[in-house]
This record gives sequence, C-alpha cells and structure tokens, in this order.
Amino acid sequence: LTGMNLPSPVISSKNWLRLHFTSDSNHRRKGFNAQFQVKKAIELKSRGVKMLPSKDSNHKNSVLTQGGDAIASDTCPDPGIPENGKRVGSDFRMGASVQFSCEDNYVLQGSKSITCQRVTDTLAAWSDHRPICRARTCGSNLRGPSGIITSPNYPVQYEDNAHCVWVITTTDPEKVIKLAFEEFELERGYDTLTVGDAGKVGDTRTVLYVLTGSSVPDLIVSMSNQMWLHLQSDDSIGSPGFKAVYQEIEKGGCGDPGIPSYGKRTGSSFLHGDTLTFECQAAFELVGERTITCQQNNQWSGNKPSCVFSCFFNFTTPSGIILSPNYPEEYGNNMNCVWLIISEPGSRIHLIFNDFDVEPQFDYLTVKDDGISDLPPLGTFSGNEVPSQLASSGHIVRLEFQSDHSTTGRGFNITYTTFGQNECHDPGIPINGRRFGDRFLLGSSVSFHCDDGFVKTQGSESITCIMQDGNVVWSSTVPRCEAPCGGHLTASSGVILPPGWPGYYKDSLNCEWVIEARPGHSIKITFDRFQTEVNYDTLEVRDGPANSSPLIGEYHGTQAPQFLISTGNYMYLLFTTDNSRSSVGFLIHYES
Repeated sequence: LTGMNLPSPVISSKNWLRLHFTSDSNHRRKGFNAQFQVKKAIELKSRGVKMLPSKDSNHKNSVLTQGGDAIASDTCPDPGIPENGKRVGSDFRMGASVQFSCEDNYVLQGSKSITCQRVTDTLAAWSDHRPICRARTCGSNLRGPSGIITSPNYPVQYEDNAHCVWVITTTDPEKVIKLAFEEFELERGYDTLTVGDAGKVGDTRTVLYVLTGSSVPDLIVSMSNQMWLHLQSDDSIGSPGFKAVYQEIEKGGCGDPGIPSYGKRTGSSFLHGDTLTFECQAAFELVGERTITCQQNNQWSGNKPSCVFSCFFNFTTPSGIILSPNYPEEYGNNMNCVWLIISEPGSRIHLIFNDFDVEPQFDYLTVKDDGISDLPPLGTFSGNEVPSQLASSGHIVRLEFQSDHSTTGRGFNITYTTFGQNECHDPGIPINGRRFGDRFLLGSSVSFHCDDGFVKTQGSESITCIMQDGNVVWSSTVPRCEAPCGGHLTASSGVILPPGWPGYYKDSLNCEWVIEARPGHSIKITFDRFQTEVNYDTLEVRDGPANSSPLIGEYHGTQAPQFLISTGNYMYLLFTTDNSRSSVGFLIHYES
C-alpha cells in the first residue's frame, strides 16, 4: 500500500496479521490511521463486510444484516445517511459509489465518497466508514483593544474542510485594526486565509489579502473599525496553520513594521505618506525593499527587508562574528563562500565555534592560515559536531564554505577575536557556563563552571597560559557545557533541558531521566518552556521510576501542562525525536 488512495479493508486469512511500514529519507506525509477488530468471519460488519460468491461453488453465500434479513452477497449494506447530512446514490452493488455532504454550519469528517469493493475472494465492504457531520467549532466575533487568533488545533494541523470566520471590531469606533502574523503555514494553493475590511464576509470588494503557503505581509491594517478573516481548507493535507495578533491603532497610519535583525531603520513615523529606509550592519546584505512608504489604504508598499550574511567579506575589526548565509535558517544549495579575517601584522586570530550544522560529507567549511603556503589547513569541518576552538599562526585567516546541490543544514555561528604574540587568546566563556578570571598573560590561570542543567562534556575546569614548543598556549581546552541526554536526578530541585539547549535540540534522540525524591516525598515538574515538532518529537512522562510505570501524558508541539505532580517519590521522563526538523525543546524545573 502506498500513495494517497484509501485502501480497501483488509481481512486476514488466519488468526494473525503483520503490518510493516517503511519510509525513505525524503518527503513527509500525514501517514495513516487504521482500526482493527478481532471477530469471526461471519461477524465482520465494521464496514458492512459481505460474503462474496465462493470460487469453489456456484451458489451464493449470504450474511445477515443487523436486523437478521438475508442479503444478496454481491452488494454492500445500506451505509445510511449522516445526521445533519445528505447522501447521493442508492446503488450498493460491487463497484458502485455513494457521495455525502453536510448541511450549512456543519463540516464533513471522513470521506466524501465511498465505494463498494471486493476485499477477498469471499468478502466485500465499503471502502470507508460513513462520514459524520460535525458542527463548526472555529471562528468567533472578537472585540479589541487586542487579542490573539489561531487556526483550529494550532499548532497541531487544522482540520480538513474547515470554514472558519473571525470578525474583529474595535472598542473605539474611531480606531482601526492592525493584524500581525507570528506563525503562518497553510497548504499552498489549496488552503487559504482571506482577510477583508468591514462589509459582508466574503465580499470580494472588501478583500485586502488572500493568503496561502508561508509568505505573508508583515502587517495588515484595516481601513475601518472592523476586519474579518475567513479560513478555508480542502479535504486533504493539513498544515500547522497560523497565529496572529490584532491590536487597535489610530487611523491614518500603517503601523510599525519593525526593524530587521542585524539591520537599522531610518524613520519612526508610520502615517500616510511617511517613508522608512533600511540598511544592514557590515557583512550583511539587504534582501527586499530598501525603502517602503505608508499608502492611503493603510498598507506599506512592501514588507520590511531582511539582512542576510554576505557570502564574501573581508573583516578588519579586532573581533566579530561569521555566520553561514541565512543563519539560523537553512543555508542554500551550490554555495561557494569566502571570508578573510585580516588583523594587525604580528597578531594572531582566535575562532570559537558557537554552533555548527551542515550536511555531512558533502557540505564543508575549511579554515586556513592565509599567506603561509606550506602550512596545512587549520581544519576542515562537516556534519553537526561543534568544532573545538582554533588559533592561527599568522595574522590572516581564510574561511571557505561549500555546499552541494541538495540537502542543507542550519549552518554555523563563529566568533573571532585577535590577540598578541606574547599572550594567550581570550578563551571565551563557555555557552551555558561561567568563567572566573580575566588575565591571559603567561602564567595566568582561569577556571570555569557549568550552569544548572548542564554538565562538562570535554575540556578542563581550570587552564593556565604556558609556553609550549615556542608557542604561548593554554594548557588545556575550554570546557564544553552541554545539556545531558538523560540522567538519574536526586537533588531536591534542578533543571531538565534537551541536548542542544538553548539552540534547537538534536535529531534522533532517546533521552531518559529518572527523578528520585526522598521516600514519602512527591515530585513536581513545571514547564517554563515547551516547543517540539508536532506529532514527531515527544516527551513522555510517567508516574514512577521506569518506562513501564503508569503514563501521566505524552506531549508535543506546544501543548504541555503548566505543571505535573507524581503520586510517589519517582518520576520518569522520555524524550524521543525523529531524524529531521527540530525546535527549541523545553525548560523544565523539578522539585521534591
């Protein structure tokens, strides 16, 4: 079975049935949802199963309907009509189809059409259950001064065949409404969110935008004191949906569009005719409109631009950062970037890798001592292991980044500093840790400590600036403080974080934590932050010390309780992730 056509019911010929599901490394779909029943063959009526003529005889077998009447075996039973719905078709023979629809204010849940099909040599059934007509549960009338609108089930996928209407009215009739999207992802071309200005909902003359896919304006501002939104989805492939914030603002303006990350803006007035001009910091390139104007229809002439790290740049400042283009979003294919760090002659350059995630083997970053031809590269890096710190021999460093034609990653974030020949480089402060000491001359020592929730995974807690083989170097590497993948926690309070925090957690995790309190005490965990990939990356919490203990709950997306309390002195947590698409994860405080 493959594709998107709903399979016929499957009936086993023996008292067992094996299902084997395989998927490749490309493209993700919603998957499947199947129900099973264990019954004698004569009782299989879950989808109106019928006995068909046997190959071994000329007579027809028959089964009894629910009422006990014998029915010819070459037909399916009457599927009925959904409550608050309609059915078209009264032919129930093999190969025939019937269609269903719902009355106004009801949404069809299930298949629009089902077909009487052969299941085995002796069994027949409808291709699906009769659908149901469910009352609309989305949309509402809202009033200002501000609020939040989300698609049904957000951030889990919204329903198929959704028709939701929101109408926003200001509390002050002299004001207008500003709408800004924090998240937006609909099935492109098939599911739409229409935004209109006052008037009748759906009137094309009042439509401001018809939105689909993942591209939306920074802001939408109404002309009147009322705005409506209409969400429509088809009968397949839902998406996470949207989250929008609305707010009342004064008339005659377009609202504040914000300032791009790593950018600057000239202009602070947002009234009709006002103009805003944007520029980016050094080493960043502006993508989009440099200048936008507030128009008479309350809309900006364009979205605010973005600032993307340049693929070619020469750095001459004593310190700075180097990012892969589009970081922390995925970099592009077929990239060939070169960056030079040029410091004062007689000085050296130190690199600290804060984050690193590129396609293994095929995309790579090479770091070289430029101008010194007989030295090998300082390093060539690929994959998602964060490289150790590097120090150059000369005063110029060259970084080259190459990506192939497929599969990208988050990229990298590198900090650089320059230092003199007779001192050690600034060792930095470990991410998720602290440093004690700020003198880096020969003989000086500094020490480090990891923050709560993190452990030292490499390096030393104390390092000293020494002379080794004619070079001034630190006696050991700076420690790395990382959130561990599981552990046995016995402290009276503490923090649980996923590996990778505060960045995105890692793929293919299977982390187990057991929290143990003193006998007679219980455990409380509080969710201060929770966001994982919906449906695929899950935190399981159990009331006891093992994965066989009673399940308290399974959480994914952004749906987690404020807190949970155990009944005994143990609590078990299991965090599992798939091999793609991560998120920020969670910040959990525990106490006994």
